Amino acid sequence: MNDGRKNCKEFEDFLKESTLKRALEVFKQQVDGVGQSHIQLAQTLREEARKMEDFREKQKLLRKKIELVMDAIHKNRNLQYKKTVEAKRLYEQRCRDKDEAEQAVHRNANLVTQKQQEKLFVKLAQSKSALEDSDRQYQLNVGALEKIREEWQNEHIKACEFFETQESERINYFRNALWLHLNQLSQECVWSDERYEETRRSLEMCSIEKDIEFFVNFRKTGSVPPGNSRRQVLSCLFLCRRGPLPIPASGPGELHQVIQEITHFKAFFCAILFIFQFCRSCRFCV
Repeated sequence: MNDGRKNCKEFEDFLKESTLKRALEVFKQQVDGVGQSHIQLAQTLREEARKMEDFREKQKLLRKKIELVMDAIHKNRNLQYKKTVEAKRLYEQRCRDKDEAEQAVHRNANLVTQKQQEKLFVKLAQSKSALEDSDRQYQLNVGALEKIREEWQNEHIKACEFFETQESERINYFRNALWLHLNQLSQECVWSDERYEETRRSLEMCSIEKDIEFFVNFRKTGSVPPGNSRRQVLSCLFLCRRGPLPIPASGPGELHQVIQEITHFKAFFCAILFIFQFCRSCRFCV
């Protein structure tokens, strides 16, 4: 595992210290540039969406005003129409009352007394007066209805013309917005391709021979391999196995044993340290 990590680290250093490193840096810069360009494009699209929303809200408010005017005129027209229908019904009723009064006068002209005949004439006169009043009221309602109808028709024409103009503006605005959006996407593709082309040119300048030569010159430890390193290691191990040098027995027994253990440990530690240093410097053990 240590060797694997070391090889990966050396390969990483190799990538960073060569012409390929420059290509990787160019690639990173261009990719960052493409990312920033995409972010700017997203901000532009959000701004265009906000403009579209403002345009839609503006048209909605203007359309709401026209609709309120049309609703008011429509309600007024319906109300006047009901009044006219009621006036017509009353007029027709007064006509029937007048006809009945005339028929009563002619039918009972020779059959009733003078006083009863006067009552019939009074009723006939009242029916005629009521008929004239209902006729005038009916004519007034018909005239008012006609005036409101003309106003409603004119406003309806204006509303239709306004809605037609508004629809034309909406189609034109929406078409221009789509056109602009497509131009922005096309320009973004052109910019991205230019950045990718820059990366391709940097890769074309990458030289495998120069990278390997640079790595060898930077990492080499010498031009001649060591000659007797293995014999030095074997000699060291042989000396370590021989054991400690003789120690005078004049000291106490416990002191003599401790000195022997320290001597053994010191020789073994020196051998391990020498092997570790040798393996770090030996190009064959790496």
